[in-house]
Amino acid sequence: MYNKDPKMKKLQQITLKMAQEIVDFCKENQLICYFCGGGAIGAVREKGFIPWDDDLDFFMPRDDYEKFYELWYHSEKQINYPIQKASRNYNDHNSFTTIRDKNTTFIKTYQKDLDIVHGITIDIFPLDVAPDSTLSRKIQKSWALVYALFCSQVVPENHGGILALGSRTLLTIFKSARVRYAIWSFAEKQMTKYNNKPTDYITELCVGPKYMGNVYFAEDFKQAQFLTFENTEMPVPIGYDRYLRSAFGDYMKRPSKENQCTIHDSVYIDPDNSYKQYRGKYYLVEGENKL
Repeated sequence: MYNKDPKMKKLQQITLKMAQEIVDFCKENQLICYFCGGGAIGAVREKGFIPWDDDLDFFMPRDDYEKFYELWYHSEKQINYPIQKASRNYNDHNSFTTIRDKNTTFIKTYQKDLDIVHGITIDIFPLDVAPDSTLSRKIQKSWALVYALFCSQVVPENHGGILALGSRTLLTIFKSARVRYAIWSFAEKQMTKYNNKPTDYITELCVGPKYMGNVYFAEDFKQAQFLTFENTEMPVPIGYDRYLRSAFGDYMKRPSKENQCTIHDSVYIDPDNSYKQYRGKYYLVEGENKL
């Protein structure tokens, strides 16, 4: 259900409109997409938004994920909803694809030093084949960690001191943008090489350390199932219950009041105006230390 706060509700409404654009585009191009995380939980438990949630995210199988990027980028959608992901010449501190509403403002703390589109955002994550053996999965996750670090170029501060120290050291040693790109491109090839040999399992790799390497049954993601979501219907994985229980435990039970909060740190949000008018005020602020 929508949040009662007018500003939060409008943010959610804009996000849902963006999600509808994505779903319709995928239908037109015969691509698979489905809500993941809070969006999927909201569809099942709330029949809409988790009231305190401020975003919606999608999973896509890797092949569809790559096709989607190319098709969207070369479509008219790119005018108002630019699609962005890391490349040799672009970095937004993410290791996944985003679509942003350029006529709104949602400046995230970790991106405030970047000259990018700071609009309301939907994140899209690829799903990759997970190998059968435990050892191969550990190797795959190791490459995913390397990929995430050099692709996002952000130190994971909230996942243990050793990981943060190691990450900071590596970024200090490898400062060249060209070298960093070469490293994450190679790591991406290594972590996705199992896609050529399908197994009964899939995994999410282009995410933070908390969920990175989670392994799910591939059959649960073979297709999408549409469930009521506010005033429309949105896709979730066909095996949503097993996926959500594996990733989140008893997802049908709401967390305690004190834990009902958004998890995205933002500098400034304005669903009514473009981020461009806040340049120098809330992002790219002169004199501020860069992240």
